[in-house]
Amino acid sequence: MLIKEKEMKISQTYRVDPAPQKPKSGLRVLMQRLGLTLFAFTLVAGAVEAQQAAPPIDGVIGKLQSFDGKSLDVMTPAGVVHVAVKEPLTTYKQIPSDLSHITASSYVGAASTERADGKQVAKQVFIFPAELSGAVEGSVLTDPPGATTHSRMTNGSVSRPASHSRMTNGTVQKSGGTTLVLNYQGGSQTISVPPNVPVTEVAPQQVTFSPGDVVYAATQKLPDGTLVTDKVFQFIPAASSDTK
Repeated sequence: MLIKEKEMKISQTYRVDPAPQKPKSGLRVLMQRLGLTLFAFTLVAGAVEAQQAAPPIDGVIGKLQSFDGKSLDVMTPAGVVHVAVKEPLTTYKQIPSDLSHITASSYVGAASTERADGKQVAKQVFIFPAELSGAVEGSVLTDPPGATTHSRMTNGSVSRPASHSRMTNGTVQKSGGTTLVLNYQGGSQTISVPPNVPVTEVAPQQVTFSPGDVVYAATQKLPDGTLVTDKVFQFIPAASSDTK
């Protein structure tokens, strides 16, 4: 997530006294130096916190139409996009995980639904590897035409992780669930994660792609306009809650 850092300007005012000043006591000098040190530490801590968000990376997401090892065609809302493959190609799939693997530096995706009170409740959580931080960054509605409920996919950097406890990382709620605050360019989403929500880690794995798979390809655009990728993720949504 790209965050514009605010330029900090520290103005200094110098005063010229006509009369000579008395030497400052050692204790007073020490206290002033300590105050300046704490002030500098505060500025540095603020800058580090601002840089925690992952910058967005370009990519293509949609239903796979074809894949021959050298290129792939992906159906997106804007139409079919052709992406060339750059070797070595790394493919990713989901492996079982849990919330204890989410840290303050994690880049996380959450598929959620909106309750009547406006609260976002997770149906599935994805933990992305460092090299995919910034993938499909943002929060978008994923409702199909005619849907009566509002579903959302949010990818962002985690903030305010909780201490390690029964449900770790995030702000632990009395209900036993977890709340994740995901920051992305232009905003953030607070998402409640009930117990037993599937959590998967996106990890490098050998993947066999089939037409119809939902995939994400991290892309670069060459000077001639060609899109190339060396990272492709096979997305498998969680089973519907009414599936038995």
